Amino acid sequence: MKKIIIIGSGFGGLAEAIRLQARGFEITILEKNAMVGGHAYQLKKNGYTFDMGPSLITAPDIIQSVFRAAGRDIHDYLDLVRLDPYYRIYFHDGSQIDYSGHAKAMKAQMARFNQRDAANYDRFMQDCRGIYNAVITDGLGATPFVKLKTMLDFIPRAIKLKALYPAQYFVTRYFKDPRHVFTFSFHPLFIGGNPFRAPSVYLMIPYLEKVGGVWFSMGGMYSLVQAFARVFEEQGGRIETNAEVTEIVVENERAAGAIANGKFYRADAVISNADWAHTHLDLIAPEHRRQWTDRRIKKFGYSMSAFLLYMGVRRQYPQLLHHTLILSERYKELIRDIFDKKILADDFSMYLHASTRTDPAMAPEGCESLYVLIPVPNLAGEIDWKQTARPFAEKILKFLEEDFGLHDLRASLDVLEIFTPENFKRKQNAYLGSAWGVEPKLAQTAYFRPHNRSEDVKNLYFVGAGTHPGAGVPGVLLTAEATEKLVLADLGMPKFRVPVGDLIEEQMVGT
Repeated sequence: MKKIIIIGSGFGGLAEAIRLQARGFEITILEKNAMVGGHAYQLKKNGYTFDMGPSLITAPDIIQSVFRAAGRDIHDYLDLVRLDPYYRIYFHDGSQIDYSGHAKAMKAQMARFNQRDAANYDRFMQDCRGIYNAVITDGLGATPFVKLKTMLDFIPRAIKLKALYPAQYFVTRYFKDPRHVFTFSFHPLFIGGNPFRAPSVYLMIPYLEKVGGVWFSMGGMYSLVQAFARVFEEQGGRIETNAEVTEIVVENERAAGAIANGKFYRADAVISNADWAHTHLDLIAPEHRRQWTDRRIKKFGYSMSAFLLYMGVRRQYPQLLHHTLILSERYKELIRDIFDKKILADDFSMYLHASTRTDPAMAPEGCESLYVLIPVPNLAGEIDWKQTARPFAEKILKFLEEDFGLHDLRASLDVLEIFTPENFKRKQNAYLGSAWGVEPKLAQTAYFRPHNRSEDVKNLYFVGAGTHPGAGVPGVLLTAEATEKLVLADLGMPKFRVPVGDLIEEQMVGT
């Protein structure tokens, strides 16, 4: 059996491990932290449970494909609940939209603000469907863009689909009311992108949500982490926690293994699910990086970071839905402050996740488990979070209590944990404390995004948010599928039997 080391156990690393272990490789995951999960870590305190990263499931079929790679079924491991509406969006003027995939309900809400916008809803979704078909149905999201020809072949179709336009500009071709422009253009923010420069190829997400729904896994998103880890270990895979990799060993221009806790783990290949920039800058010696020099890596654009509050509250707020977006009056200017000026503005927009709205067991009886995410600049900005974190948290709590109407919030806190860009840097080795890694902009998309296979070191591969197709749970799981194809093509496999659901299919992969 050929041995592969996977560095990191985020969704990308776990999905990759499941896929390759099922193919007959011998996989060992080396995880820095005490538990698996990467960005999808879990916090438990005083009876409260918090997801620390992703908080929702879209595209359950993509998740199911990981289970099916191991001959398993998602429903044997997870209890999924469909959320409807997906989000409630509060605007600065007091108006709101309950965003869902129901065309009739959406058009009725939109008609209150602009009748023509409502009439254009179906046309917008139909055009997003074309992008979705290219990325998901036709498999471009799971296709490695390691050759320029792959990109050149895609460009005519992308132009026809208008998939290279900035997302926000694409949306303004259909909608005029600023509420509708935001509602259908904000999705790149979920993957660390700036809607004013992320290409509209990422607007396949609204259609993906519409056809696949938005779901919550009872017990929180960490239940998906646990399910993946369980499937991997049931296959015979091995996970070592508290095992931070400090070096990828290169011999004769090939990845020969990795060092963690002073121990050398020899392997036929290495796959890094760690932060892409960290992997290069800190784990691969400069003499082995002719193309990806320190200077080139640091010139890349990196996504924003996030400021998070995890709040255990000994009372409930029934006015909250499971997911709530609360918006500042400024949109473009605030985005510019975060991405370009890299300053902490006086105003802010936020994402509020109330997991107890769907799963009361995530808090003591009669209590609420909440987390708030505020987009903020990455550490390329000169913000001293040691000095800023507590006053900024107080400002957010004051707003939620006095302006948004979460009465007695501060007096009812049992738990308040603060997570800043410095935590992303320290806990997840995220370069510049970026919560999503490489920014998804046109010049860093598809072929122009870091490839799934190293261009410097043979038998070294990448999986996760930093590589193609990008961040977000569906995107990260697709990176695992793309990387799997490269591993099989490079390492080759003898004839073997692959479980596919209830079927057994004999295949020959690679030579």
